[in-house]
Amino acid sequence: MLNVQSNSSINRSLMKLSVLKPYADRDAGGAIPVYVVEDGGLERVDAPDALKSLAAANSFSGDAGAVLAGPDGVLLGAGDGSDPLVAAALSEKLPAGVYTFATPLAEQDATLAALAWVIGAYRFDRYKKTKPCEATLIAPKGVDVDAVHSAGAADALCRDLINTPGADMTPAAIEDAARALAGDHGADIDVIAGDDLLTENFPMVHAVGRAAAIAPRLADLRWGRADAPKVTLVGKGVSFDSGGLNIKGATSMALMKKDMGGAAHALALARMVMDAKLDVRLRVILPAVENAIAGDAFRPGDVLYSRKGLTVEIGNTDAEGRLILGDGLTLGAEDNPDLMISLATLTGAARVALGPDVVPFYTDDDGLAAALGEASAETADPVWRMPLWRNYNAMMSSSVADLNHISGNAFAGSVIAALFLKRFAGDAPYLHFDLYAWRPKRAPGRPVGAEVQAIRAIFAVLADRYPRR
Repeated sequence: MLNVQSNSSINRSLMKLSVLKPYADRDAGGAIPVYVVEDGGLERVDAPDALKSLAAANSFSGDAGAVLAGPDGVLLGAGDGSDPLVAAALSEKLPAGVYTFATPLAEQDATLAALAWVIGAYRFDRYKKTKPCEATLIAPKGVDVDAVHSAGAADALCRDLINTPGADMTPAAIEDAARALAGDHGADIDVIAGDDLLTENFPMVHAVGRAAAIAPRLADLRWGRADAPKVTLVGKGVSFDSGGLNIKGATSMALMKKDMGGAAHALALARMVMDAKLDVRLRVILPAVENAIAGDAFRPGDVLYSRKGLTVEIGNTDAEGRLILGDGLTLGAEDNPDLMISLATLTGAARVALGPDVVPFYTDDDGLAAALGEASAETADPVWRMPLWRNYNAMMSSSVADLNHISGNAFAGSVIAALFLKRFAGDAPYLHFDLYAWRPKRAPGRPVGAEVQAIRAIFAVLADRYPRR
């Protein structure tokens, strides 16, 4: 069993991955065959007659995520074939044993099936005892087992951080997670906390987090050779978002432990980059705060100074994420990176536009956008380009400051947020991802809870641009 250890305050195994064994081990004997069945396609599957009879007796028709195990093998329902990660249902449901796909899989399908197997083994068990997955899969031919395990470990790291309640996943705990990752990979890390944020000129990070019992902070991780191309990740780390003085309603607030999802995704993506030893000078900037309510909370109508020198009128304290990202992006831009990427659970408007599954991204770089589109399809990681429509900048005008951080109307909320961030991102090629980071309805092997989005597609682009030296 592969365990990914963390030295953070979580102080436990981040995941228990079911092992993938290389294709070369397929002749070891005893592996249980798995047959993939599309909806209504049982008769076309080259499975033993006894297994087909068992399927008929149990009304197994190949529905997506259905799993039927018998003495002669296992049937996996693929439904209409629209879910490339349907194999996650196997490691979610199967008992201990060694399994192998008997159904031939194309190379891309095989890699996704192996990844799905690993993702389906994830259990969030910090607060209760659950039985770990002890099933093992013989990886299909052509699958890079190490790469799949790395992606699976990153997925589990991200989901564990997001699933942890805000009482335990505080700004200090986000710092701990960043320190643990830095220690595991020999990276350098600096952290600025509390009133030192004012001394070091991060006024918006300080303003958003100053009302919380645990001080706001900014973590700055660096890894890779000094003269490699610079790739900077900036992740929104709002450990819990009450909405501030513009307090959220109960339904909206219930999920706000996930508002540090951008930071979790940045750490997970960084883990993949460092595991693969891509030839980059990686920097990860994490402004980490709790948006709390107290006597010194920032207010609607306040004017904040920013690291960039722009003054920002506060239109709504529940749009705090873009404020802390503004200071983080300004810091990143000062280093003139080759590429800068922000990751954030930023707007409900993104969900209205594209729903929970598809992540909107913003960039002025057509080449980056095209590469992401291709990578999205290859990695089963849905993202969609949205416009940085500059005419909407006028919506953020302010009579008392350089700009307001919201538009004051219900139009184009995700676009407005991206345009605000762009003001702080400098001239480097820039990508912004407006994440949801949550699965509101279960899918095979993927329960309701934290969802990892966009980072497989981003990593594929980075691996193509900056291969291991």
